[in-house]
Amino acid sequence: MQSTQMSMETLDRAQERLIDTLDQMDMEQANTMPTPIIKSVTWLIWHTARELDLQISELKGSDPMWTSQGWNAKFSLDLPDDTQDYIHTPEEAAKVKVSDRQLLVDYLDAAVKLAKSYLEEVKDEELDEVIDRSWTPVVTRQVRLVSSIDDAVMHSGQAVYTRRLVLGE
Repeated sequence: MQSTQMSMETLDRAQERLIDTLDQMDMEQANTMPTPIIKSVTWLIWHTARELDLQISELKGSDPMWTSQGWNAKFSLDLPDDTQDYIHTPEEAAKVKVSDRQLLVDYLDAAVKLAKSYLEEVKDEELDEVIDRSWTPVVTRQVRLVSSIDDAVMHSGQAVYTRRLVLGE
């Protein structure tokens, strides 16, 4: 199995875990932050989709789906389109409230499909290309892909933990 195929399988598992977690909750529960510093399942799913969208769109040289496909309008969050959600304060994270479960699932699905389609088309020789010299060590295309997928996996586990806290399991 090629590394990109393993990466696609890893994304599938993270997506399955996130959706399974959401399916065990109603939307009020999913929007609940169990403590001021533990973000809601809704935020974790939205952030996972958004980061995949932003990171992969940048690698592809295209505009993020968040704005180009109108997901920002569909979600209508009280946050700027360029919000840096990876550093959201508890107050900012609390603004990610979603009443439409399917909207959240659809955005995650679109972001995972975007990432998987990119993984299918990226060439091995492109993976070593340096894409960001502002870090030490520099960031290659492969490093950005790994960190994006790792972020999705990490947040899927956090969603399970958050669900257990909210539901008292």
